Amino acid sequence: MIPVATFWQFTLSKVQFRTKPIPKNHHSLSTPYKPGPVTASAVFAGALLLSSATQAQTSRRLSLPEALKIVVANNRDIRHARIERAVTEADVDEKKELRLPEIDFHASYARITDLTEYRHGLGDKVVTHTIPVIADLTGSAKMPLYTGGKIRYAIRKAEQQEEIAALAVMKTENDVKMEATELFFSAYKLMELDKLLQEHIREEEDRLAEVRSFKAHGTVTRNEVLRAELQLSDMRLSRTTNRSNIEIVLHDLHTLLEMPEEVALELDTARLLDGALPVENLHSYLHAALSKDEMRISEKMEAVSETEQRVARAAYLPDIHLFASYGFNYPNYMFFPPDPYLYTLGRVGLEATYSLSNLYKNKTRTHIARMRTEAQQAQTGIVKNRVMDHVFKHHTELKDLLETIPVKEKAVTQATENYRIVKLKYLHQLALITEMLDADNALLQARFDLLTARINTTVKHRRLLYASGQLP
Repeated sequence: MIPVATFWQFTLSKVQFRTKPIPKNHHSLSTPYKPGPVTASAVFAGALLLSSATQAQTSRRLSLPEALKIVVANNRDIRHARIERAVTEADVDEKKELRLPEIDFHASYARITDLTEYRHGLGDKVVTHTIPVIADLTGSAKMPLYTGGKIRYAIRKAEQQEEIAALAVMKTENDVKMEATELFFSAYKLMELDKLLQEHIREEEDRLAEVRSFKAHGTVTRNEVLRAELQLSDMRLSRTTNRSNIEIVLHDLHTLLEMPEEVALELDTARLLDGALPVENLHSYLHAALSKDEMRISEKMEAVSETEQRVARAAYLPDIHLFASYGFNYPNYMFFPPDPYLYTLGRVGLEATYSLSNLYKNKTRTHIARMRTEAQQAQTGIVKNRVMDHVFKHHTELKDLLETIPVKEKAVTQATENYRIVKLKYLHQLALITEMLDADNALLQARFDLLTARINTTVKHRRLLYASGQLP
């Protein structure tokens, strides 16, 4: 007999579930089952119910493309990435405003004392009476003409960061879509397993009735009845565990889609495995991976570090500004003693500043910027190697999975024929109950292995597209 854990090592090995608790008072997720062969085009449904059994519910039927559209529209991680992009777009506008003139307005009013001069020591003082009120009203403007490229490079850096934010939105969308795809297929695989288990449970119930009938006629021992009962109990326990796993996966999918709590999910998996997978040669995927969002982000960050290096070098250059001012002043301190008249005065001209301290202070800053550029260039190479390794890994594993499917199909055919032969022998008292149970478990395992291989192949193909930056 195959242990119960055998059915879960295939199911849960490649799925990472979130730890968010399942709402209380949740209900069963199974749909009414009609006996018959399981096909890839069948429709499977699972419902995630509300935390209150009395609360009204609505049902939402989703196919995989619809689920991906919803997750792109609703997911919080994607919304956060879009807000970050909007911030960088506003930052570009802010940096462009550095080119605009700075306009100031100044007004003052003060009371002043007389002027006291000590010409030959404290004992010899001369007091000059002044006008006790002083006031001015002045407007000024200052516009940069040349800053050594500081403003130009600041704008370029902001634009590069906006491009990085746009790529980050694309990367987040692809990450979330891939996660939703894996959860969707995980739920599909678990619900398919539930159908297989339910079918075999009905087979076990019929077999138990036959064994009990044989026992009543004295043709089998009590031990065979116990073995049949144990097999049925194991199947029921396996299905109970599987149904719990379905609820967990659907709850994770519900959370990822940011669906309202009162909406129950129904998964439409019709034609989910239909159609051949278009697998191209490895070189085409490796070439496409060079344009993957992760690679482009790293290259843009390298460009940002180079821009920062230019900003550091610009500190060695002077700044030239055009300035102008015009103001009303009282009294006239152009002469002394001041004249008690209101006067106006305007100025316009050029102003040049140069920091001598930057000749020795800016060396360290420039050196740091250069090292950061080199570090980012190395990081780009690391990212490239990692992306290429992922593409090669997924492409190789996909080819292996495609080769195993015919083997799994043949195994199902052989297990089905073996089960038919052993069952016929058992009905004629030519085989033991243990042989019958082993044949049943072997058939269940073969069918589930084939289902797992088909689903894993489809998911691996999407993983390959994701790794090469071609996820639709």
